[in-house]
Amino acid sequence: MFVYKHKVHYYETDRMGVTHHSNYIRIMEEARVAYLDAIGASFARIEADGYVSPVMAVEGKFLSPTTFDDLIEVEVYIQEMSLLKLRIGYRMHCGGKVVFEGWSLHCFLDKDGKALRIAERYPQFRQAVESDQEQA
Repeated sequence: MFVYKHKVHYYETDRMGVTHHSNYIRIMEEARVAYLDAIGASFARIEADGYVSPVMAVEGKFLSPTTFDDLIEVEVYIQEMSLLKLRIGYRMHCGGKVVFEGWSLHCFLDKDGKALRIAERYPQFRQAVESDQEQA
């Protein structure tokens, strides 16, 4: 399983000294981009080829707070991939316990904003994701 590491910066904390909830979405994005780079299906490559993958939905559950200088380890994994959508899961650990669980849902569009079937129009992406799932 792919693990991304994020150290909590001071500016990511709120007045109570805990990581502000909005930053978990940023950490999810950092982890997602790093994961896709690692499996050879980078967003930079997708966009260079004329495709985009917007976020359709995000959900998260805060289980325990993190604070400045904590190291958050993010497990990133594919929950589901259909012809049109990709759902990515995230499990964040800090100090040996799970602090956050969530997912993001993405679709794929061409340069004109039309939905595309990723397996048909961009088979390299689907192959990279499926290859990673087989290794997990």
